[in-house]
Formats: sequence, structure tokens, C-alpha cells
Amino acid sequence: MNSSSEHCNISDWLRLEATVKASVYVVAFSVATSITVFIIATVSQSLQLREEVRLILLCHHWLCVSSYCGLGVVFQGMRAFLANSPLLLCWLVFGAQLSVGEGILLTLTLMALNTYLGICYPLRSPSLVDSAKYRILAATWTTVILKNVGLFLIEGTSPPPASVFQSAPLCPVILNGTPARVIGMFSLAFPLSVILVSYCLIYREGKRAGHFNRSNVKARRTVLVHLLQISLHVIPTLIFVGLGKRCGVFFFALNLVLFGIFAFAQCFNPLVYGLHNRDLRSRLYPWLCCQKKLLA
Repeated sequence: MNSSSEHCNISDWLRLEATVKASVYVVAFSVATSITVFIIATVSQSLQLREEVRLILLCHHWLCVSSYCGLGVVFQGMRAFLANSPLLLCWLVFGAQLSVGEGILLTLTLMALNTYLGICYPLRSPSLVDSAKYRILAATWTTVILKNVGLFLIEGTSPPPASVFQSAPLCPVILNGTPARVIGMFSLAFPLSVILVSYCLIYREGKRAGHFNRSNVKARRTVLVHLLQISLHVIPTLIFVGLGKRCGVFFFALNLVLFGIFAFAQCFNPLVYGLHNRDLRSRLYPWLCCQKKLLA
């Protein structure tokens, strides 16, 4: 394990950072879980909605977001309260959160590809996507889990085997070496490239179909909003992975700023990917009107 990382872990800065992150994760987890329950409950009530691939991916996306925030509360809480958890438990919780975080980006990638196929190949894409949607999700998760397990095995061989069962007050993590950062950068850059290419092709198709068509203008505006939202997710993570874990007030402050931007994007996820959906919004309004009548 990196000695500089261990030195950082015994400082008060890391505990302060964990306290701030745990507090933000609690708020994000509450919001994400509420939206997740609403979306899944809405989709499950309709057979037509349950067969929609884009809504299946939307439910999967929100399950990942909610799980990511929940695991963030657990991991940062273990650090903030000095839980003295075994090092292996710290690695397991961190690895699970890392895998779910990658699942968020990969789900967004699948959503972009599904939209691209539906717009540019409307006659052939439905049957192809419907027949392979669960296999694609299973293959995606298998790849993520195998990659992270491999990285943990590579970078977790330096401490003695017995030390992984000893308590670690501030839950130090691994994956701070050069191989992990390079693979992490690629794992972020490749899905992001797929999303950008898909949205560029969607934008071009909308412009070709009719520049003054109202639906196409609205679709292109949605693409731009999604690109902005994804950039708030990816850019802070790319900077953090590229820099790695370092000591010093500047790097801890930069880490909190990047995390704040990422958390801001998480809070706006319901508007961009959830309530912006026309099918869900049409079912939300009657529910709100019903609640107002009950409270009146």
C-alpha cells in the first residue's frame, strides 16, 4: 500500500473530508431512494411500461444511483466515526461502491445507445434490443466486477495476508497506483466517448430530418442537457482519478470541490433522467392531484 496514502489517512483532514462526504451522501441517498421508489412503482404498475427498454434502463440507473449513495454513507461513515472496521471490510464496501458507480456511467451509455438505435434505426432496433437487453446488462456487470476484483488482487498484494483482518480506524483504500489510475481513466473515457458519439449522431439525424421541426428541436435540446449533466458526473471523476490520492490542504480542498460538483449533478438527476420522462410525468400529475385532494 502506498506509504503517502497511509500518512494521509491518519490526518484530521481525511476525517473532516469523510464527515462532509457522509453528510452529503445522506441527503443524496434520501432524494435518490425516494425517486427510485416512485419510478419503480410507476413502471411496475403498467405492463406496457415494464416492456420499455428505456424505462428498464432508467430503473436500473436509479437503483445504481441509490445504491451508490447508500454505500457512500456506509463507507464515509466508517471513516468519519472511526469505526475500526477490518481492512477487508473497508475494501469490500469501497469496491462495491466503485462497481455501482461504474454501473451508473455504463447505464447512461446503454441509454444513449438505445436512444441512438431507436432514432436512427427505428425498424430494426426494437427486436434486437428487446431480445438482448438482459444479456447486455449481465455482461456489463460481469465485466465491471471482474475488472475491479482483478485490480484489488493486483494492488492488494503488498500488505501481509493477516493484516487485512486487522482494524483500520480510517478505512484506507487501495487502487491508488498507476495501473489502477490508468485503467480507471480508460473505464471513464471509453463509455464517455460512446455517449458523445451517440449523441452527435442523434443530433445530426435530428438536424437532417428537419431543422425547423418542433420535435427535433426539443430532442436536440434534451441531448445538450444530457451532455451537460454527464459532464458534471464525469469531469470531476476524471480529474480525481488522474490526480490520485495525495496529501496536502490543496488536494483535500480540491477533492471536496470536485465531490461537491458531483453531488450537485446527483441531486439534479431526478429532473434530467426521471421526471423529464413524458410517461412518468403523465402519471405523476394525477398522483399529485390525488394527494392534494386527500390533504384538503
